[in-house]
Amino acid sequence: MHFILNNWYLFLGLFVVLFLLVWGPLRQMIYGIHHVSVAEAVRLVNHAQGVVVDVRENDEYRSGHIPKSIHVPLSGLASGLTQLDKYKARPLIVCCRTSQRSARAAVLLRQKQFANVQVLAGGITAWQGENLPVEK
Repeated sequence: MHFILNNWYLFLGLFVVLFLLVWGPLRQMIYGIHHVSVAEAVRLVNHAQGVVVDVRENDEYRSGHIPKSIHVPLSGLASGLTQLDKYKARPLIVCCRTSQRSARAAVLLRQKQFANVQVLAGGITAWQGENLPVEK
C-alpha cells in the first residue's frame, strides 16, 4: 500500500490509459455498432440495398474508393447528415482507411437515429486486400 501511495500518479495514469482503451469499444457496444467483414458488406450492398458511406478526407477518397460509395468526410459529417437522410432505413456500411474513423462516424449516425449502421472491418485497406474494385 505504501508503494501505491508514493506513486499515486503512476496508478492514476494507468487507470486513465485503461479507461481510454476500453471506452471506444464500450461506446460502440452501447450504441449497437457492429463490424462487418468485406464479404458481409458486399452481401449487404448486393442483397439488402446497403449503402457504403466513406468518411475519409477528400484527398484519400480521390485516391480510390468503393464504387457507388457516398463521400461524407468525418470532419463534415455533422453538417452532411441531410445528404444521408434518405438512407435512414437502409443498412449503412461506414468505411475509412482502417476502420478507426468509421467507428466514430457510426456512433454519430446511431445518435442521429440511423437504425442499421455497420463498420467495414479493416476499412478500404481490407477491401483492397480482397482485390475488390475501387474507383478513382
